[in-house]
Amino acid sequence: MTMAETIKTQNPTPEFSRILKVSTLNNTTDFEFEEVPSDNETDAMAALFDVVSIRKMRFVGRISPFEDAGWLLEGQLGATVSQNCVVTLERVRTRIDLDVRRIFTTMPEPDENEITLDVSDNDELEPLGKEIDLGLVAMETLALTIPEYPRVEGAELPESRFSPPDASDIEEEAPKPFAGLAALKEKLSNPDE
Repeated sequence: MTMAETIKTQNPTPEFSRILKVSTLNNTTDFEFEEVPSDNETDAMAALFDVVSIRKMRFVGRISPFEDAGWLLEGQLGATVSQNCVVTLERVRTRIDLDVRRIFTTMPEPDENEITLDVSDNDELEPLGKEIDLGLVAMETLALTIPEYPRVEGAELPESRFSPPDASDIEEEAPKPFAGLAALKEKLSNPDE
C-alpha cells in the first residue's frame, strides 16, 4: 500500500485534496497545474504529520501522455516546515524543495505464467484510476521528506552509558557516589581512630 493509499484509507477526505478527472485530460497536450493549500488545509496537514506548522506550500507541474494509456506527472513541491528540535525543543524550520515524478498507468492482471512488475519495486508507479488527486500526491511527497528528528544546528544529545542486562557481576570504574558517605559514617562512628 502506498503512502497516498494509507492517507486516503485513514481519512476518505484527505486534508489536502485536488481531484483531477482523468477523462478531462487530452492525450495530445500537457495539462499544467499549480496547487496551493489554504491555511486550514496546511493546519490540518501539520496536525496529521505532527509538526508545528507548514507554510509556503506550493505544488506546480504538468501531466503529459505516457506510453499507450498512461500519464506522467512531473512537478516541483515546495514547503517550509516548522518543528521542535528533539534536543532543545527550539523551533527548527526546514525548507523543502523537491522534484516529483509519478507515472499513472494501468496495472496488468497477474498471470501465474508471467513475470509482472510489482508496483512496490518502483516508487514512481501509481495505479491509474478515474481520478488523480494532486493534493494527495503532494501530501505523500511531503510526508516522506519531513525530517524525523529535527535538530537545531549544533544540538547534540548527551552521551548515555548502557550496561548489558547481565552486567551485575561486572565491576565498573565509574565513581560511586555513596562510597564517600560510607567512609564518613565509619569515621564518625569511630571518633578515636
